[in-house]
Amino acid sequence: MNPMERRYAEAKSVIPGGVNSPVRAFGGVGGTPVFFQSAHGATLVDSDGKSYVDYVGSWGPMIVGHTHPKVVEAIRDQAGKGSSFGAPTELETEMARRVLARIPSCAKVRFVSSGTEACMAAIRVARGYTGREAIVKFEGCYHGHADSLLVKAGSGVLTLSLPGTPGIPEKLAALTYVAPYNDPKALEELFEAKGKEIAAVILEPVVGNMGLVPPSPGYLEAVRALTKKYGIVFICDEVMTGFRVDKGGAQTRFGIDPDLTTFGKIIGGGLPVGAYGGKAEIMAKVAPEGPVYQAGTLSGNPLAMRAGMATLDLTAEPGFYEKLEAVSAKVADALVTAAKEAGVPVVMNRVGSMFTPFFTDRPVFDYTTAATSNTKRFAAFFHGMLDRGVYIPPSQFEAWFVSAAHSDAEVAKTLEAARGAMKDAAAV
Repeated sequence: MNPMERRYAEAKSVIPGGVNSPVRAFGGVGGTPVFFQSAHGATLVDSDGKSYVDYVGSWGPMIVGHTHPKVVEAIRDQAGKGSSFGAPTELETEMARRVLARIPSCAKVRFVSSGTEACMAAIRVARGYTGREAIVKFEGCYHGHADSLLVKAGSGVLTLSLPGTPGIPEKLAALTYVAPYNDPKALEELFEAKGKEIAAVILEPVVGNMGLVPPSPGYLEAVRALTKKYGIVFICDEVMTGFRVDKGGAQTRFGIDPDLTTFGKIIGGGLPVGAYGGKAEIMAKVAPEGPVYQAGTLSGNPLAMRAGMATLDLTAEPGFYEKLEAVSAKVADALVTAAKEAGVPVVMNRVGSMFTPFFTDRPVFDYTTAATSNTKRFAAFFHGMLDRGVYIPPSQFEAWFVSAAHSDAEVAKTLEAARGAMKDAAAV
């Protein structure tokens, strides 16, 4: 048993599956998960001291790179003052102002402790606002592990081929309608049949949890128009895309105006955080201003607020997103080049600094087409990249993330590794 296998065996003896989030277990690619001990910039270092170019970025938060000096200093400074008070701080107000300044659709915002909690709360508020009970989600989209949202979910549920609903009461699952992504006609037909029952539609404007799937031209506008027509709250899940694909998230990149938006990841700079915000009349329903209850001991945690503010301030520097997009395009192009050289069919989907190479020869625009991917080839590619010092998501059905710390040197190493790993995939 090598050191990594020993660590995993020890973890499994005290933690279900040896991990505290399922995708970490390498169930979609096989093998033993890597245990990490440190990180800096675009580099991860495992417990054996091996370095990797990182394209997971803690699943999105590390947009400025790991251990950025300004983020680290903000956390250290706040830790010396106090890590939690269970009471209001001015930091929450300052962070709220930063978020609202970038998101025109939001009049107010409430901080929570995770993206799951943000989506769960947004749905509760939508139900309280409309007086309706049913919700609509989309095949392959993942909005956290709240009961109503695991039906036909993406992320680890898709990666591990789980049914998604064990442990969820049948009556509650029945209140969740599922529609295909990028199909406005199917959504309209659902609304015609069930519109008076539906409180909210929740979707990832750019899907990151069945791999990266962008919206088709006009799709988001169609969802917005249909929800307005039927009086349904439109919830835009920007836990991944918020401040990632644009300075104001996907909604500013694509020019849409949702009723509620959920946030996470980047707004905590790598610390546990979430938030939801939206129109004034809807947010007025949130307690103590209104009757819809939501609470949390660590909501608006001072450490997370400081880390988030430092991160958002760094992303506000001139040219930040343009440079990030340029590097991301180089990485994606390098992967396509390596695939062509090896004769491996790969379809590349990219929006901003998020992308996924799908091991298929078909365009990927929804759950069904994403599922045509050759997961055995992806697994071979994954291990080939890992062996060559590049850490990528351990699932075909997750997005890759690029940070501002990725340089031409990391791109060159990625291309070199990908050339070898694509040959490994071709052999499958």
